[in-house]
Amino acid sequence: MPAGVVDVHTHVVPKGWPDLGAACGGSGWPWLRVDSERAAMIMVGETEFRPVGAECWDASRRLADMDADGVDVQVVSPTPVFFSYDRPADQAVKVARIFNDLTLEVTAAGGDRLVPFCQVPLQDPDAACAELDRSLAAGHVGVEIGNHVGDRDLDDAGVVTFLQHCADVGAPVFVHPWDMPDGPRLGRWMARWLTGMPAETHLSVLAMILGGVFDRVPETLRICFAHGGGSFPFWLGRADNAWHRRGDLVRGASVAPPSSYVDRFLVDSVVFAAPALRLLVDTMGEDRVLVGSDYPYPLGERPAGAVVRDAEFLTDAQRDKLRSANALRFLGRPRP
Repeated sequence: MPAGVVDVHTHVVPKGWPDLGAACGGSGWPWLRVDSERAAMIMVGETEFRPVGAECWDASRRLADMDADGVDVQVVSPTPVFFSYDRPADQAVKVARIFNDLTLEVTAAGGDRLVPFCQVPLQDPDAACAELDRSLAAGHVGVEIGNHVGDRDLDDAGVVTFLQHCADVGAPVFVHPWDMPDGPRLGRWMARWLTGMPAETHLSVLAMILGGVFDRVPETLRICFAHGGGSFPFWLGRADNAWHRRGDLVRGASVAPPSSYVDRFLVDSVVFAAPALRLLVDTMGEDRVLVGSDYPYPLGERPAGAVVRDAEFLTDAQRDKLRSANALRFLGRPRP
């Protein structure tokens, strides 16, 4: 496989962390049940949340998988279960510091090939800005945030304050859906992940557009949405139609139709099929799509970037953009 891939969507789970109840206060925190040297289970209270393997914390295993997939660089972000946006801000600050420092320990073994992104207590804008600054000074390159804080979406004034700060300090932002709606109809077939995640991301892209965020924050903000932007690219025409025909209800604080803003954000390529990737590139443009895999989780793409590699409709120049050039621009790194 040819080299040169930058994967902007991967996750980390450290192999253990302090007792969060003792360190941060409160109860019901995630903890890691280590089942063997290479296997563990993320627990939330006494409930099993997700099985994880050594690739989540072992840099040598991660680097070996990268070599097998032809990936030069991974952006390594938190696993969203640790965001703690529903906690008091002082607890979320402590959790963020613990996991951000542990992430640096994991990524240090990979040198420049593993690029750490931090988490922040997004429910408190001042604390979020302070933790971002602390993390950048310690070695993080950017930040992963969830797509909402309770009922507050990405056009919330506090979130916009944080995004403005990211633009000011030049920190790239990766938006990942989390805390999806639940219920009997979503409890089967992993429907929360198969339908809820795309819908959550779609809603949050719309919130940034119709909530006027892109009209308020500068174009220097570098922000990327996971999972191909969810269902947003497929329904952009519907959003434009509604903006024009029911502007009294739809336009919100936006000054232009939704399609006018697609050059303000990026999306990853985790859509798995060439026809979906073609739609994504046609909708967003060849400069706004970059490789992401969701490594190392089962719903991710292996080999990373396979849909981009195998898409026959892409030219060599377009493929080069999706495989590395767009990601390097997102990260603020010069091309080698």
